[in-house]
Amino acid sequence: MHPGGPFWSRKDAGAWSIPKGEFLEDEEPFAAAKREFSEELGLAVPEGELKELGSVQQSGSKIVFAWAAHADLDIEAIKSNTFDLEWPPKSGQMKQFPEIDRAGWFTLDVAQTKLVKGQVPLLQKLADALGIDLPPAAKLELLPSTGPSSKISSGSKLKSKKEPKPDGKDSTSKEGQTSLF
Repeated sequence: MHPGGPFWSRKDAGAWSIPKGEFLEDEEPFAAAKREFSEELGLAVPEGELKELGSVQQSGSKIVFAWAAHADLDIEAIKSNTFDLEWPPKSGQMKQFPEIDRAGWFTLDVAQTKLVKGQVPLLQKLADALGIDLPPAAKLELLPSTGPSSKISSGSKLKSKKEPKPDGKDSTSKEGQTSLF
């Protein structure tokens, strides 16, 4: 998924992410991953076997736990939450933006270039789980269209979140841990 909002609007390579989010207090990684998947995409977690891929550490010491599923997921049906942001900065004007503005399916070579750097190792874990070799990363400047993607319609507004602590961590989350699919 591609993050919405003005900061990400012109970024593509290294900007995409797998649905993820922070744990709630006393929440297990798998439960957090399923909750965040549903909240961010507006869809139920696909039925079927979910393969645990383990974890990776992103920059900022955030640990990401991941699972994979073989399932059909209609990216046209994704409905994003929204968030409010003062835009332009220091204008005093609050605008609403979708949390995610696009979703897409990519081959493993293209995904290596699209994903944020800290999540790229998950692709090797996925390839290992599938028993295949991870192909070299694609050179996106040579690819006019890198796979099907879809604009996302905005859905419900995000519920009020607690303000982050001065250290940047949310007071209701387990320190530095996220779960994703």
